[in-house]
Amino acid sequence: MKAFAKTDIGQERKLDEDYYYVADSNSEINLYIIADGMGGYNAGEVASKMATEASKEYIFKNFGKYKQSKESIINLLQKTVEYANEVVYKKSNSQKDLSGMGTTLDICLIYNSNMYVAHVGDSRVYRIRKNFMRKITTDHSYVQTLIEDGTITKEEAYNHPKKNMLTKALGCTASVEPDIYVKTFLKDDIVVMTTDGLTNMLRENEIYDIINQAPEEAVEKLIDKANENGGYDNITVIIILNEERSIWI
Repeated sequence: MKAFAKTDIGQERKLDEDYYYVADSNSEINLYIIADGMGGYNAGEVASKMATEASKEYIFKNFGKYKQSKESIINLLQKTVEYANEVVYKKSNSQKDLSGMGTTLDICLIYNSNMYVAHVGDSRVYRIRKNFMRKITTDHSYVQTLIEDGTITKEEAYNHPKKNMLTKALGCTASVEPDIYVKTFLKDDIVVMTTDGLTNMLRENEIYDIINQAPEEAVEKLIDKANENGGYDNITVIIILNEERSIWI
């Protein structure tokens, strides 16, 4: 496995409330996590880091007990999200200045030619295979519900005034139910994980074109392009190739 990752504060924010984790090349677990925090003061920054670290801790501690089957790995991811949610929620309720904080969370665990994804919020996971980029996750957002019921088109969603309104986030309630996806991850496949600081600034065809030109250079180029287009939010990108080393900037 070969992975590239970077987070950037963007052009307008004072804090980077995104956080990510990329497994290093010596790790026995190919684990990748991305989170986009929200809340007043520095609460979003706290929430995204806590959720990422809690998820990593839980998976590394328990993976050996759950790796036997596809169903058990799905169960592991569900329990991981439950644990991360509990950690963030308890912290939010214990400190007044962190009250109401929350975060998106996407976990991608690659094992035995499968990618296991746990998803809460509107950060995204894509898979590129044979010149086609497919969005694996479905946004937990107000505009996504409007798209699904036919009120607006996908094109109209890009500029909708409530496009950043979430219908589900981690740490905001006592419990949260993640979406779980299991897809094959084969030779020459590419996984893309990103916060909405990228997908609100670039269309999916632009993201695909930049990655397709030079996957190993794409993280920097995607972030540069998002900043050129306004950089209204923090921007985090992880790109995973089917090779054997990890690089993060």
